[in-house]
Amino acid sequence: MKAAVWYGKYDVRVESTHEPVVEPGKVKIKVEWAGICGSDLHAYHGAGVQENEPHPVSGEMAPLTMGHEFAGVITEVGKGVSDFLVGDHVAIEPLIYCGECQYCKENHYNLCNSVGFIGLNANGGFAEYVVLQPNMLHKLPEKVSLEEGALVEPTAVALHAVRHSKLKVGDKVAVFGVGPIGLLTIMAAKAAGATDIFAIDMSPERLIKAQEVGATHIINAAKENSVDTILKLSNGGVEVAYESAGVGVTLGNALSSVKKGGEVMVLSIIPEPVKVDILQLTFKEANITSTLAYRNIFPEVIALIASGVLDVKKVVTKKIALDQIVEDGIKLLDSDKSQAKILVKVQP
Repeated sequence: MKAAVWYGKYDVRVESTHEPVVEPGKVKIKVEWAGICGSDLHAYHGAGVQENEPHPVSGEMAPLTMGHEFAGVITEVGKGVSDFLVGDHVAIEPLIYCGECQYCKENHYNLCNSVGFIGLNANGGFAEYVVLQPNMLHKLPEKVSLEEGALVEPTAVALHAVRHSKLKVGDKVAVFGVGPIGLLTIMAAKAAGATDIFAIDMSPERLIKAQEVGATHIINAAKENSVDTILKLSNGGVEVAYESAGVGVTLGNALSSVKKGGEVMVLSIIPEPVKVDILQLTFKEANITSTLAYRNIFPEVIALIASGVLDVKKVVTKKIALDQIVEDGIKLLDSDKSQAKILVKVQP
């Protein structure tokens, strides 16, 4: 079968590899659609992939097949699996966790001491077939396509952050960074009852897309002071600012944009330590909090997509074949900030 395999920094190869064999207690999936994530870009640059020693839960390490946002059709069911049938359409929840630590026992498995992702810490979904544990699978109803199924995972990131924020119906919010996660956060915030939604980015194309998915105000941070504009138009600040750009300066701007008693919710990965204006935080009695991925939320995401409340297809800007994933996928996303979500048609 064909797969996109990570060998090292800037070394991702689409090549023929062995087709996995189903084992007892596991399920084999024919992958149809997969999304390219910001984490895949980090991996391309050499960060976040399991190297040199096996992951403590998966037992795997590089070279690894990439991809953790994907959906497909079950082709084989291993002995002992009773909840899934051949032909079921499924979206994949790609978290790897031990099931034994304190956080797993509290059902906060995204905080597992050994947490990881297939596609980074085990073989993932940029391949024609994959074999997985049943607990990673979520059935898709007829109303949800396999393309939409590949968007369940990033949508879960956004919805988890919105649900864990202090957002209430009628609140004003700001979303800093409107890549795929930011766009989905706008959708989730709108569905949760936000009224004024400020979208902040430096890409005109992404800002247009933000307006399409529900932003009421768009701010090009390259051309105007985002904080001043938000404070003016919101009459003193927003209740919640979502930081999805992953840059220290946007975290500071998010804090400056919230009203007294407001909240900054960080749902991006900011790899380097950043300075925080604690004096401003204190005098506002504001909060900075964060979320890591998601937990216990895929069924709700799928239901919201099926009902039409979340039209996740709007974040897709390009579709490519698996053979094109490096040049027309990963490299393009790295250089062209007008792109949002690129979907990969995995099967030939």
